[in-house]
Amino acid sequence: MNWISNYVRPKINSLFNRREMPENLWVKCDECGTMLFHRELAASQQVCTNCGHHMPIGPRERFTALFDGGVFVEVRAPKPLTDPLGFRDQKKYVDRLREARKTTGEEEAMLVAEGEIARLKVVAAAQDFSFMAGSMGMQVGNALIAAAERAVKLKAPLVVFSAAGGARMQEGILSLMQMPRTTVAVQMVKEARLPYVVVLTHPTTGGVTASYAMLGDVQIAEPGALICFAGPRVIEQTIRETLPEGFQRAEYLLDHGMLDRVTPRKAMRAELATILRQLTNQPPPVMGELAAPELSAAEPAAAP
Repeated sequence: MNWISNYVRPKINSLFNRREMPENLWVKCDECGTMLFHRELAASQQVCTNCGHHMPIGPRERFTALFDGGVFVEVRAPKPLTDPLGFRDQKKYVDRLREARKTTGEEEAMLVAEGEIARLKVVAAAQDFSFMAGSMGMQVGNALIAAAERAVKLKAPLVVFSAAGGARMQEGILSLMQMPRTTVAVQMVKEARLPYVVVLTHPTTGGVTASYAMLGDVQIAEPGALICFAGPRVIEQTIRETLPEGFQRAEYLLDHGMLDRVTPRKAMRAELATILRQLTNQPPPVMGELAAPELSAAEPAAAP
């Protein structure tokens, strides 16, 4: 027996040929600490299978689970100036945008799409919290206006999934101007007598809460979502009192009349199908596996 050939060399080869385990195969739940396999988590729409904690989910994943057959067409919004104020803090604003686009693969913090939910044409807009905390800048305002205009043109309900840390400070007053702009867009949908439904996800705060996120004909929230203008820590420091447990969470707001529903993510599609059909005087939905509808490409939105 050749000890070097039969033992040492295979041992050395095994060390160099050892496959590295990918780091993104398991995700730890922030609520209960359970380690979740990535495929299992994706199948549950980013909801912990142990405790039901709702983790962040991207707009495209959300739309895939929402629309019939996972089919939707993106609605384009006009692009504003990239950096109108030439803003810079620790980084240039344009560098922050470039980094966010590279990380998320999206152009901005809101995605607009049209499709069908239980065979009912619907326009939906969803914010991406991983894109600069879903902050509301000019492009988000343009996106919501484009969604409202598309809904009016198609005579379709508008559903908005909010998730934001507030207005985008890098755009200053131009960001705050999106509050009245989006409010007018919502009013345009209501004047057309079309349903406007808001699904508030964790977290929805600041100027987004003070504008389009709280103007829905029906207000739905995901379990445990933080919904507020100013956060609980700021309020506690201001009034110097201890706040009730669960203050500003979805369940607390439901108990105090600020919301109509708190609906788990996996039941959201069926809930929206029922509500939207009731609001449009349609017969009850037939749920189940529906064939993917044939959709034509959405027309580009006109410049504001």
